[in-house]
Amino acid sequence: MVQKTRDKILITAEKLIMQTGDSEVTLDQIAQELGLSHAALYKHFRNKQALWEAVASAWFDREIIDNIQISDKLPQSEQLHDWLWAFVNAKKTAFNTNPKMFALNTEYIDNNPPALRLVLKSAYREINKIMNYKEDNFDKAEIILASFSIFTLPNFKDTWNEPDYEKRFDMLWDLIKGGI
Repeated sequence: MVQKTRDKILITAEKLIMQTGDSEVTLDQIAQELGLSHAALYKHFRNKQALWEAVASAWFDREIIDNIQISDKLPQSEQLHDWLWAFVNAKKTAFNTNPKMFALNTEYIDNNPPALRLVLKSAYREINKIMNYKEDNFDKAEIILASFSIFTLPNFKDTWNEPDYEKRFDMLWDLIKGGI
C-alpha cells in the first residue's frame, strides 16, 4: 500500500509538471490532486527536493535505462561500448520525442549535482555490472559516464542530432577504451 501511494504521488507530480509546463508544482497541488493532505506527502518524501529527485529518477529509469538492451555474450569492452551507445541514444530519443518533459526533468537536476548523481545511480549500477566493478562503489562508473558528457548532458542537446554524432562518439570511445 505504501509503495502504491508513493507511485501515485510520483505519477501525479509528473502529470502536473507536464500539464503546467513548470517544475515548480507545489506539494499542495499534488496533495489536492490526489485528495491527500499536504502532511500525507511527507510520509513518503521528506521534502520537495526528495520528491523531485524521485520524479526525475523514475522518469530517467523509465525513459532511458529501461530502454537499453545489449547482449551479455559479447566481450566486456564491447558490452560497455554497446551499453554507452544505447545510453546516449536513449537520452537523445527521450529529448527528441518529448523535449518538454526532458527539459522539465533536467531543469532541476542540471543545477543540483548531488541530485544528478542520485539519478545516475541506475546507470552507474549497469556500468559496474558490465565491468564487474565493486557494487557499492560507483567512482569508476561515474568517471566513464562523465567522459561521455557531451552525449549525455542536456547542455549539449543541440549537438545530438548532428550528422557526425556517431563519429564523435566512436572517436571518444577510441580515446578512453584503453584506460577502462
